[in-house]
Amino acid sequence: MSHIVVLGAGLGGTIMAYEMKTKLRRDDRLTVVNLGSTYSFVPSNPWVAVGWRQPADIEVDLAPVLKQRGIELRPEGAKRVEPTENRIQLNDGTSIYYDYLIIATGPDLAFDEVPGLGPNAHTQSVCQTDHALQAKVAFDKLVKTPGPVVIGAVQGASCYGPAYEFAFILETALRNARVRDRVPMTFVTPEPYIGHLGLDGVGDTKGLIESAMRDRHIKWITNARTTKVEPEKLVVEEVNDDGTVKATHELPFAFSMLLPAFRGVPAVLGVEGLTNPRGFIVIDKHQRNPTFPNVFGVGVCVAIPPVGKTPLAVGVPKTGFMIESMVTATAENIASLLKGEQPKAVATWNAVCLADFGDDGIAFVAQPQIPPRNVNWSSQGKWVHAAKIGFEKYFLRKVRQGKAETFYENLVLDMLGIKKLKEIHVETAEQAQS
Repeated sequence: MSHIVVLGAGLGGTIMAYEMKTKLRRDDRLTVVNLGSTYSFVPSNPWVAVGWRQPADIEVDLAPVLKQRGIELRPEGAKRVEPTENRIQLNDGTSIYYDYLIIATGPDLAFDEVPGLGPNAHTQSVCQTDHALQAKVAFDKLVKTPGPVVIGAVQGASCYGPAYEFAFILETALRNARVRDRVPMTFVTPEPYIGHLGLDGVGDTKGLIESAMRDRHIKWITNARTTKVEPEKLVVEEVNDDGTVKATHELPFAFSMLLPAFRGVPAVLGVEGLTNPRGFIVIDKHQRNPTFPNVFGVGVCVAIPPVGKTPLAVGVPKTGFMIESMVTATAENIASLLKGEQPKAVATWNAVCLADFGDDGIAFVAQPQIPPRNVNWSSQGKWVHAAKIGFEKYFLRKVRQGKAETFYENLVLDMLGIKKLKEIHVETAEQAQS
């Protein structure tokens, strides 16, 4: 009998638990450790921030679902992972021991790295549902008293899609409220160009997003280092390709939403051999930590090197679609270990994103995520907005039912002529040795 523990119950962790359950033997145990029992569909947070969704629309109580699936839930949350002892200290002072650990915590939000950044200071956030609710209050105030808006991401951020999404969703919501003409908008980002996305662009994302911004009268500043945020003022250094300061901008705002940099959560940050200096989980091609081979990592918490050199720190995103292949590979590899075999499944890491703009949107596909690619494609249209709504409803239904299958996702990708979402590469004996 083996005890498998999934740390985290977000997008990656929840589906990880469902899929891992299908691979276990009769006597194996599966436990999910999470702070609380609520699952929140984070991609819908931009809609919450403008009142298009309520938290109840995008949240699921996991306790009854996991119980029905025979999966134990520890809602105390993790205080510290101690991989040398195969142990997790929980926040209530107790400990849980594991034979195999899958870390799927997501990131810690590093608002503190920029003075004045974040929902406890002067800017809004859509990274968590409670943040989005707070942003909704600020949005309502903006509608009543229009003024300048600044949207974007700070240096070190690694998830740019939601920043672009929220900029366009906000713009649409302001048009619907008939106040857009009194709200100048500026987008700031450390990316070297609009549409870089931490991926050095995908297809014509540069041209498509720039055109969309021009059409909607959104100005932008790239290579932007946010130095501080003051009440109703953002200070940004625009840098040259060599990192020297080209210009300093003081941007007044009545409303601002900036995505922070990510780092590893406190439970793993600084654990030698487990994480890189930023606290992200170090993994090999089998999603396995080289120092602690009974520990695996999936999702936003894993370490991925940048795709290329940029003047400012620009991280690599981990899209939901990409995480699905990580989950499948991890489940297959732990199942192999339980049978006394070596891991041989490798995730495809295909990046697929449906970026909603409120009334239309842009879809892009990078296959694989890290260049060079076999597929490098992007497209714009109203169908993206509809597909995003469909994906939200489908994914939440899947979580509520405790299922890991990907019918809807695969249907969408088949329409786009892309390989199955969860397709993984299974190594031959010769490939494994090399």
